[in-house]
Amino acid sequence: MQSKRFQILAEREINQETFVEPWPEAGLIVTDSPYDPQPCLRIEAGQVVEMDGKARADFDSLDLFIADHALDLTVAEQAMSTPSQQIARMLVDINVSQQEVRGLVAGCTPAKLCDIIRHLNVLEMMVGLGKMRVRRTPANQAHVTNWREHPALLAADAAEAALRGFAEVETTVRVARNAPFNALAILIGTQTGRGGVLTQCAVEEALGLKIAMKGLTTYAETLSVYGTERTFVDGDDTPWSKSFLASAYASRGVKVRFTSGTGSEALMGNAEQCSMLYLEARCLLVTKGAGSQGVQNGSISCIALPESLPGGVRAVLAENLIASMLGLECASGNDALASHSQIRKTAKLMCQFIPGTDFIHSGYSAVPKRDNLFGGGNYDAEDFDDYNVLQRDMQVDAGLRPITEEQALAIRRQAAQAIQAVYAELDFPPITDEEVEAATTGHSSDDMPERDIIVDLAAADQFLAGEQNMLTIISALQKRGFVQTANNILEMGRQRVAGDYLQPSAIFDRNFHVLSGINDVNDYRGPGTGYRVEDGRWEEIQRIPQAKPPYDFVDAQVGKPTEKLVEIGPAKPGTRPEVIVAVGPAFNGALTRTIGGLEHEDVLKAILTGVASEGLVARVVKVYESSDCAAIGHLGAQLSGSGIAIGLQSRGTAVIHKRGLARLNNLELFPMSPLLTLEHYEAMGRNAARYAQGLPVKPVAVKIDNWARLKLIVKTALLHRRETEQIEDRPPAELAFDWEPEV
Repeated sequence: MQSKRFQILAEREINQETFVEPWPEAGLIVTDSPYDPQPCLRIEAGQVVEMDGKARADFDSLDLFIADHALDLTVAEQAMSTPSQQIARMLVDINVSQQEVRGLVAGCTPAKLCDIIRHLNVLEMMVGLGKMRVRRTPANQAHVTNWREHPALLAADAAEAALRGFAEVETTVRVARNAPFNALAILIGTQTGRGGVLTQCAVEEALGLKIAMKGLTTYAETLSVYGTERTFVDGDDTPWSKSFLASAYASRGVKVRFTSGTGSEALMGNAEQCSMLYLEARCLLVTKGAGSQGVQNGSISCIALPESLPGGVRAVLAENLIASMLGLECASGNDALASHSQIRKTAKLMCQFIPGTDFIHSGYSAVPKRDNLFGGGNYDAEDFDDYNVLQRDMQVDAGLRPITEEQALAIRRQAAQAIQAVYAELDFPPITDEEVEAATTGHSSDDMPERDIIVDLAAADQFLAGEQNMLTIISALQKRGFVQTANNILEMGRQRVAGDYLQPSAIFDRNFHVLSGINDVNDYRGPGTGYRVEDGRWEEIQRIPQAKPPYDFVDAQVGKPTEKLVEIGPAKPGTRPEVIVAVGPAFNGALTRTIGGLEHEDVLKAILTGVASEGLVARVVKVYESSDCAAIGHLGAQLSGSGIAIGLQSRGTAVIHKRGLARLNNLELFPMSPLLTLEHYEAMGRNAARYAQGLPVKPVAVKIDNWARLKLIVKTALLHRRETEQIEDRPPAELAFDWEPEV
């Protein structure tokens, strides 16, 4: 035997996922591996001689680097002797400052950091993250790529991303040789969208540095670090080589963020029986010791691996929290495709969305999923509206801004024209007007004309090898009339020389003012403190283009009342077999159409036609004392000679009621007013007449739309409000309807 219910459940998106039982020996465990070391630290003569159960003579390269460069030995003994639960409570205690917590955590070993986290549930970690985030103002990063690597489309998408509020934009390549042109495209695009957006091109590290030296990028985050020595070595790196590379970037005014994340060591076969979180804690201390501004973590492209295990999402949140505890800028993941299930994706996002991180996404795909060369985005360009509504729902600043279609088209065209002008001025392969138009209005690279890839690659090679740089681009833009974009790129260059944005967790606002952990320090100390979505930012978040003025929902239901329906005096009880059609106080007055767009006159015609078809007559009365459908029908039944009445609200909701029944005990109820047609109203009339004659009745069948309430509840509320406004303290009135049914 099989359960049909379980069969349907098996087809749900969540059951396309992979779930696995923990296997500590293979590193398939997110926290608390039985092989994780216990926290300990011993210092002699100012040097760490034992750490987390290992003597200095047995230290591997990560242990040695952490011991010598990542721990504050002035507080280490105090930190290690403080009970982990006490530090955990400090994280959520509004009376304990961020600085106090961070000062103590600076002396904690990797195992101690994990031990602290052990005492926190998800809600407590979210509170801790909101408190420990380095920068007061949260932000977001976008991915902008396309599989055709079309320069005009890259520029247009980058411009729109900048306009939507992203503080950073990252691109990558399908073909490595395209890297300089891809970097150029998003540089021009972002600075067209708004000044101050930081950009990077995710490529091999030496190539990335060369592109940065040309002034085409302003930050780097593809400097991967790992939690085991073997994994580090396999990448031809050590903590010291990563530190050197970070210094090389920083010396040229390029912001540096390392990349790590739970699961990478297990994925690469070198987990050494340790839990994913413990190995990530090692990565984060290496990042701190190397002097990086921050870290891109949150499992990133490995996300499906921890999510396959119990507590995987909690572990990802934990690594974000540890990064913030250590004073690192945290770009908290949420970029790589994590789940088939929309419910699961959103639930995972909320762990960072609600408390806020320095960058809630380390790469929100600002392009369609197919065009995302980072392997598919967890959220992409088709989710912008959802994301903006979530911000509005929760009064949360999660780094995005709503824009109109007109704004998007204008800025996309300007960016595409700007890179067209640069290509023309510098004699790169031309970008046609057709390509500009396609980049402006198209959805994805499928909408773009083909380019000669061979010619583009040759030009990219020549550009990379030659002397042209950011100043060349500025000059070309200036000559071709794109003055503001040129000025913005020049200002980015000036900021690199000044180096102010190399402060911890730094971004620019649209006026090139640096916001960082120095001048925009997170000052959360409980309710009423820290970053609050208010004033102008809250106004901005509210202004989603989909939001309509309330009166728009009512105006469509208001037209010219029919002159065929006239009040002729007070309604009196009937003495003959008949059907009363009782209508609401706004009927054919303040409202003239149902919520489904049917004219009131036509609805009456349909009902009366149905009554007449069964050989009965109908009277129309208007109820003034109530806007409630049940009350309208109940009052009508008291006046009916047969005791049968149809109660009809102005928005179209109807009942068939019988005298003697309680208000809500109707013969038939028709709540799905948006789905009611004239045929339905005619059938109501027929059934009411049959009830009046004591004949057998088959209830009117009306389709059910489970989405109707979701779609129309605002309109329903406003229409009912309009009807309620017409209530008067007066008895029902008789209406004459100048119309005869054709029966």
